[in-house]
Amino acid sequence: MVTYMEFNAAAIPSIVVNYGMQLVAAVATLVVGLYLVKFVIRLITKSFEKSEVDASLKTFLTSMVSILLRVMVYITALGMLGVEMTSFIAILAAAGLAVGMALSGTLQNFAGGVMILLFKPYKVGDYIEAQGYEGTVKEIQIFVTVLTTSDNKTALIPNGLLANDAMINYSTQSTRRVDWTFGIAYGDDLDKAYDVLNRLIAADDRIMQEPKPFMAVAELGDSSVNIAVRVWVNASDYGKVKFKMNEEVYRTFDSEGLSIPNPQLDIHIQQTNAN
Repeated sequence: MVTYMEFNAAAIPSIVVNYGMQLVAAVATLVVGLYLVKFVIRLITKSFEKSEVDASLKTFLTSMVSILLRVMVYITALGMLGVEMTSFIAILAAAGLAVGMALSGTLQNFAGGVMILLFKPYKVGDYIEAQGYEGTVKEIQIFVTVLTTSDNKTALIPNGLLANDAMINYSTQSTRRVDWTFGIAYGDDLDKAYDVLNRLIAADDRIMQEPKPFMAVAELGDSSVNIAVRVWVNASDYGKVKFKMNEEVYRTFDSEGLSIPNPQLDIHIQQTNAN
């Protein structure tokens, strides 16, 4: 028993020295590593500031790189202390797999957010239509995109759906085409209708003359002759021009003697002789 205690007592200085050096090396690695992470993040931030990368993408990428580098530093420091990292990493991987399966929808939205930030099918301030909603993009978050609708509602659309389904962006082009279909009664003067429409178009300065406005008979309907009208405007004027022209046509057609017919059905009754 005495020999065993003497042996342990003799080994203590060596054990203290060995573990002490490992501890100092691990702490030094941790301090230097974290400092280098900050230095790298500053370099990345400065490079982003000089580039034209979207602000949302800058924040996202900087945060992700910072987290990954810090995790690597901590794992390295723990390894220098003699912690068995193989089992530790295996446990983390298993836990990550379980969490990933439980949050598959959330991870899909996260991946969708990354795709949106990278490829930019739309940006903050754009007017888009998707998933039965349309409105102005207020925020592009990691998991959802926030829209403000025209009637001032807030719509949250998962990024996974936006990244993998059809979406219309009305703000990518500077101009838009406005389409109308106006009906006149059978027997009305078609040339007069064209003349009235041309005067109304010329009177609105927001309507472009190039490309030239287009109009033609689109359909001989059941109760009306339908005239298709196509003009081009600045995208910001689309709604104002569309609604204003509807109002002007209604007022002017009536004063010019042109009828806007209601749907009607002619019924013919035929009598037959019973004999």
